[in-house]
Amino acid sequence: MSKPLVIFGTAEIAELAKFYFENDSEYRVAAFTVDDGFAVGDIFHGLPLVPFSEVTKRFPPAEFEMHVALSYARLNRLRQEKYEQAKAAGYRLASYVSSKSVTWPDLSIGDNCFILENQTIQPGVRIGHNVMIWSGNHLGHGTQIGDHTYVASHVVISGHCNIGQRNFFGVNATLRDFCTIGDDCFIAMGAAVARDMPNGSVALAPSAEVFEEDDRRAKALKRKYFKI
Repeated sequence: MSKPLVIFGTAEIAELAKFYFENDSEYRVAAFTVDDGFAVGDIFHGLPLVPFSEVTKRFPPAEFEMHVALSYARLNRLRQEKYEQAKAAGYRLASYVSSKSVTWPDLSIGDNCFILENQTIQPGVRIGHNVMIWSGNHLGHGTQIGDHTYVASHVVISGHCNIGQRNFFGVNATLRDFCTIGDDCFIAMGAAVARDMPNGSVALAPSAEVFEEDDRRAKALKRKYFKI
């Protein structure tokens, strides 16, 4: 029998959460909720849209679970605030882990996680609360990921890394094994991190140079590699 679920949010992440939960979990989405000032209309995706001030009356925590479906706004602080708001209201917060991923029985996952398809999650991995992990990542053995962190696609986090809270990993970022990442760090797209990062630090990758069609370097490179 499916479990009834209320989703917090009405943006793109909430729409995706509805799709994944309904197509690949034991949950049935019953309604959406948002802060009162964002409750425009009464229906979203064919389901009730309820101001948060009314949600416990209409969809009580004793009968419904909740999932906070928000992105990494304000370096994950917004998602953390709403997560804590939903917990304070008495809701159990549901996690989603795609069935189309490789995991092991000792995997530890907190509540309100959203983990999409094609992950390789090795033994001994521990994932905290309210963590969002997009598609196609590698989480190495013995790694720990702290609460409220966001991991984009095709990130490689090598073995025995210790990652703090509210971090952001951009697409194709790489973390060497045994690294410690503090809280509130920004690891940008394509960054290769080979040492520890203190709280609040930023890692950037070199930007690719783009040569326009008429640039002599563009012409020389295409001639060399493609004979044109």
